[in-house]
Amino acid sequence: MQNFANAEGPKMIERNNVVVSGSPQGRTVVFVHGFGCDQSMWRDVTPAFEADHRVVLYDLTGMGQSDLSAYDVARYDRLDAHAEDLLAILTEIDAHNAVVVGHSVGATIAVLAANEVMTKGTGRIGELILVSPSPCFYTDEEAGYAGGFARRDLEDLVKMLEDNHLGWSMQLAPTIAGQSTDAVQADRLTQSFCRTDPGIAQHFGRVTFLGDHRADFEHLAAPSLVLHCDADALVPMTVAEWMRDRVPGTRVHVLNATGHCPHMTVPADVVAAMRDHLGEV
Repeated sequence: MQNFANAEGPKMIERNNVVVSGSPQGRTVVFVHGFGCDQSMWRDVTPAFEADHRVVLYDLTGMGQSDLSAYDVARYDRLDAHAEDLLAILTEIDAHNAVVVGHSVGATIAVLAANEVMTKGTGRIGELILVSPSPCFYTDEEAGYAGGFARRDLEDLVKMLEDNHLGWSMQLAPTIAGQSTDAVQADRLTQSFCRTDPGIAQHFGRVTFLGDHRADFEHLAAPSLVLHCDADALVPMTVAEWMRDRVPGTRVHVLNATGHCPHMTVPADVVAAMRDHLGEV
């Protein structure tokens, strides 16, 4: 495994703790984690691809072992900035026709990056695998979109995060993981949330949960697979159905799983669905 974090090299590779493993000749698969997490959340999925793929992991700016000083609140007030980071990393590692696998808000970042790639025709991204994505977490009754939450409830949730970061993390992580508080996966997610810089978590939480990227999903130009858990506390089935009906070139695969993090709770099922989609069974 090659860890570029402390090596001389391009700025993005250093500051976002980029780790490359697997087969240099294989197709590049890049994994993008979700809110309050880091690249370690993919630990139960990535080994299955290292024999025949070039596997790329990194930490979103402001998360994990990234350079926290690079998190500029004004710039990262939009997810497009994270998408720009992803594209810069793909350029620095010279990736072509990459598969980008994004979880939750990481899936939205992948969509934004893919749309930019398709517009410019750079060929850096070939297709997407979106794990528990949500174009918009709140309901828009006028548009007939059932996002799962009232916007006011999400604003209260973000306010709770701002007022009590540790309490929010310990209370919400098991619900998001869909596991009991003493389950390994819930503990891993709780600890990850708690490790996140509180100021960054508060800002990124607002950007994540109050954003609306339905138009970006509807204009997605890259083929994609959506992996949706049939009992997700954050993303109801209505959102998966909306993506099935409104996002071009998208196939929805429903996993028999509880929670928002199937790559942590049912990793073998995630690997099988990914390989089937990529024609690598």
